[in-house]
Amino acid sequence: MGVVIGIDVGGSTTKIVGFKADGCGMPKVLIEPQFVRATDPITSIYGALGKFTLQNGLSLSDIDRVMMTGVGSSYVEQPIYSLKCIPVPEFGSVGIGGLFLSGLREAIVVSMGTGTAIIHAKEDDDGICHTEYMGGTGVGGGTLIGLSKKMIGIDTIEHIEQVCEDGDLSNIDLRVKDLSKTHKYPGMNEELTASNFGKLSDIASKSDIALGIINMVAETVATTAIFAARAHKLRDIVLTGNLTTLPHVRAVFENLSDAFGVRFIFPQNSQFGTVIGAALHPIN
Repeated sequence: MGVVIGIDVGGSTTKIVGFKADGCGMPKVLIEPQFVRATDPITSIYGALGKFTLQNGLSLSDIDRVMMTGVGSSYVEQPIYSLKCIPVPEFGSVGIGGLFLSGLREAIVVSMGTGTAIIHAKEDDDGICHTEYMGGTGVGGGTLIGLSKKMIGIDTIEHIEQVCEDGDLSNIDLRVKDLSKTHKYPGMNEELTASNFGKLSDIASKSDIALGIINMVAETVATTAIFAARAHKLRDIVLTGNLTTLPHVRAVFENLSDAFGVRFIFPQNSQFGTVIGAALHPIN
């Protein structure tokens, strides 16, 4: 078997990964993932494949097949460089990629992209991954960028991360401890958010607002994932997608782990979870 290529064509970036066959002929040896940005899906697909093969010393004859997923994959209606292209479901790819990266056999896998998708993934005794799309939320990276652009005039993830460094959530969010000075809530962490932006101060700075937006997006995704985990009586929640690379997003999840008795997992290469799952997706 030659190299199996996975390509995830998203709204703003295209991700690509490769797997070489292991000793048993299965595509299990990961080649370092990459991503490219482009103005249209076709340009980004060809650019990603060209860059990937060049940097990894691959020729087209080394490639066995190309597994494609993502919203932009529908634009591919013919072979790329005469390579066979096989479309695979995005949600199934999310689950397969999440289990591969985490080393788990069952988990809730969350894909945090422009929006958020939540998948229950479970590997059976034969090593076949079964996935169930459990829903999700429209809150995600698109929400973070859109609100930041409107509220503080910043529309890049990198700048939002920089600005929120000095943010203070006490100028933005209403906490459980703020609800009453005398009444207590036994068994509840009083540092938890009672209302995102429910305490927005007129002296809140750009840094405060940026941190508040990140906190709201991350808490919304975390809460939705926690409900999904409880439905399957699971503790492990694997987080994938571009938002997993942001330190302040990770901090929110880590703070909620103990409070809700779950384990949020950020595996290595978490931002490439879906494209890795696409490359490993079985051929029907």
